[in-house]
Amino acid sequence: MTDSFDLLIIGAGPGGYVCALRAAQLGLKVACAEKRATLGGTCLNVGCIPSKALLQSSENYAALTHDFAAHGITATGIGLDLAKMQARKAEVVSANVKGVEYLFRKNKVTWLKGEARIAAPGKVVVAGTEYAAKQIVIATGSESMPLAGVPVDETRIVTSTGGLELDTVPKHLVVIGGGVIGLELGSVWRRLGAAVTVIEFLDRIVPGMDKEIATAFQRILTKQGMKFRLGTKVTAATVAADGVALTLEPAKGGAAEQLAADVVLLAIGRRPVTAGLGLEELGVALDARGRVKTDAHYATNIPGIYAIGDAIAGPMLAHKAEDEGVALAELLAGQAGHVNYAAIPGIVYTWPEVASVGQTEEELKAAGIAYNVGKFPFTANGRARAMGDTDGMVKILADKTTDRLLGAHILGPDAGALIAELVTAMEFGASAEDVARICHAHPTLSEAVKEAALAVDGRALHI
Repeated sequence: MTDSFDLLIIGAGPGGYVCALRAAQLGLKVACAEKRATLGGTCLNVGCIPSKALLQSSENYAALTHDFAAHGITATGIGLDLAKMQARKAEVVSANVKGVEYLFRKNKVTWLKGEARIAAPGKVVVAGTEYAAKQIVIATGSESMPLAGVPVDETRIVTSTGGLELDTVPKHLVVIGGGVIGLELGSVWRRLGAAVTVIEFLDRIVPGMDKEIATAFQRILTKQGMKFRLGTKVTAATVAADGVALTLEPAKGGAAEQLAADVVLLAIGRRPVTAGLGLEELGVALDARGRVKTDAHYATNIPGIYAIGDAIAGPMLAHKAEDEGVALAELLAGQAGHVNYAAIPGIVYTWPEVASVGQTEEELKAAGIAYNVGKFPFTANGRARAMGDTDGMVKILADKTTDRLLGAHILGPDAGALIAELVTAMEFGASAEDVARICHAHPTLSEAVKEAALAVDGRALHI
């Protein structure tokens, strides 16, 4: 036994490292074990941050080659230096992970390097060395979900990890899965010149999103050049030197067909990483999907062992994991940590972006909740017109009786930033009327939020 800690966290992704920082702020002696060579987990290393770097670069390229002409800006000799674009992405990642290292040093969090296993309650072995810990937190995140018959080699058939590292733009990229990751990375390579086909087992993209918004979103992506094969499953993939041959079948049965691709991106979802932690031997309860079962305070059925983030139930979102990390650290320090799961936003970082919080129309109907709807299109927003970004709308759902906000959905420019106002409103129990009464600066995109709130009561001013 070389050292002991008040709290030892396994996993240094957003949930784990934020939990470590908050616990250290509260005076606990904290260690964080990470098997990756750098801190930050999937999000900072091969997920959220590098994908946003490439999304931004590809948006800039698309604007220069297609969009700027409408603004009277023309250019010749435009080229794509993919190697430099990838190098910039790597620099962005490096700056972020080094930032976490700095925060660990600043807050005196001990970084334990190596794979961790819980030997017993209060004992964690990291890279062969045993440490004592009064409390242990599982924050091991998630990994890409495999698909039978589609063997990943991260060269021809890639997950999001390989999809961020391509050194040439594929002629034809086939994305298996019409969810957030597939659409974001598909957007990157489409903008850079690839033909992109999205294959989705269900009859719609982004399942779980408000259906009206999802339908409009698909129309926009189709207009941008993406092709969609809905209600279709991939049953096999054969890799050759020059590409991949996929076998497709209708989801509800029918004749098989072949589809050729240069690169295939497998993005059908993610699953928790819980293997190798010693959980089975300890008797830590898992659910049917391999997630760690916890109570309202993130405690497992084994005293002194907790879990947060993608390892437990709930949306697999970095900010959800961060909030759980803070809440758990505060609970362990004797404070009153809490996460409001009804007000966690979700964002798709395509262009236009899609952002949502709270319930969808479909969920409200299924629950038998009476509601009013307010919608406002960006075509009627002055700033969106000036920008040349008029696709999409703001949609607000409010309780029919009390007018309290129940859900909000934005498809449009900077939707990820615009949703924050509505998340704040929901967190404080605001009504649509409250949002409508707030003075929004003119001309801004946020005026579309105000107008949608006014539209809940049928009194939008600019449409």
